[in-house]
Parts: sequence; C-alpha cells; structure tokens
Amino acid sequence: MRTSVFAIAFIAAAAFAGAASAGAVTVIGGGMARECSQAALGGESEPRFEAICTQALDTEMLSLRDRAGTYVNRGILKLRRKEFASAQFDFNRAIATQPALGEAYVNRGAASVGARRFSEGLADLNRALELGVDEPEKAYYNRALAYEGLDDMKAAYFDYQKAVELKPEWDMPKKELARFTVERR
Repeated sequence: MRTSVFAIAFIAAAAFAGAASAGAVTVIGGGMARECSQAALGGESEPRFEAICTQALDTEMLSLRDRAGTYVNRGILKLRRKEFASAQFDFNRAIATQPALGEAYVNRGAASVGARRFSEGLADLNRALELGVDEPEKAYYNRALAYEGLDDMKAAYFDYQKAVELKPEWDMPKKELARFTVERR
C-alpha cells in the first residue's frame, strides 16, 4: 500500500514570520526518508531530523515522488525554524523533481510569506490551489496572510472564511477572522 501525505506549512499571522506549523509527506522509500517524513508529520523542527532527511536524499534509492516529498519534508523542518531561504531552496528542489506537486508550492508560498515577499507567496499559493493539495485549507490560510501583507483585506477575509469552511475545527483562521469587522454597504 502506497500513501503520500505532503506537509503543508502555515505561518502565524501575527508577525507573518511567526511559528510555522506544517503537515508532512508520508514517504514510502527507505528507512531514513520515512523517518524524515514522520518527523515532519510529527511537528518536529530540530536540526537532527534535517540531517536524517539529508542522509536519505544522499544515500537512499527513492522514487521521484518520494525524493520530492523528502525535499518538502526537509524544507518544512527548516520553515518551522524560520529559515525561509534555506527552506525555499528545498521547495525549489521538490518542484524541479516533481513540477506538479502542489504541496511544494504551498510550502514555498508559506516561506515567501514568512519572508514578507507576499506577491511571490501569492503566486505560489495560487499555483498550489490550481494543482490541488491534500489540505487546501492551509493554502487558503497562507493566501489570506499574503493578501493581508498586500493590504487586500477583503480577499484575506474571504480566504480565512474558506479555510474555516474547509476545516471548521481549525482555530487559527477563526482567530484571524475575529479581528475583522464586516460592514455591509
């Protein structure tokens, strides 16, 4: 049985570069690639897990999808430590390996938002939604952050709403929506 779950990061809105949180890619490849996947899925960020990901990429025979997933997972570990440029490098490698991998675009978009490059992030988040992702609510949440950074509060509001609609039990977009006051004209 083969399953692939890709991590999707999101950045806390308070400072656009707040604590990153991500979902990971389940990798079926070798033991270290799987361990890297589990670390990303488990919310880890410690450099020792990054080293496991690197070793998997360097030594294990991985399918293209698992190689791309391992780059995404390693990037997520870096993203959680707010190492945006280094994380973006990994997401770029994932995209070069699997150009239609929506999760790589979501995470690269999150890294851009964290680095306050909102237009760049918006383009990646739009591409991710076009390609399809396992957790679209996180793409909408990140896109809302990008819109806020670009002072498009109306678009941000609607994307936060969409994130809540897709995952009603998720508190982060609800907290962001609570900051808004809607006036009907």
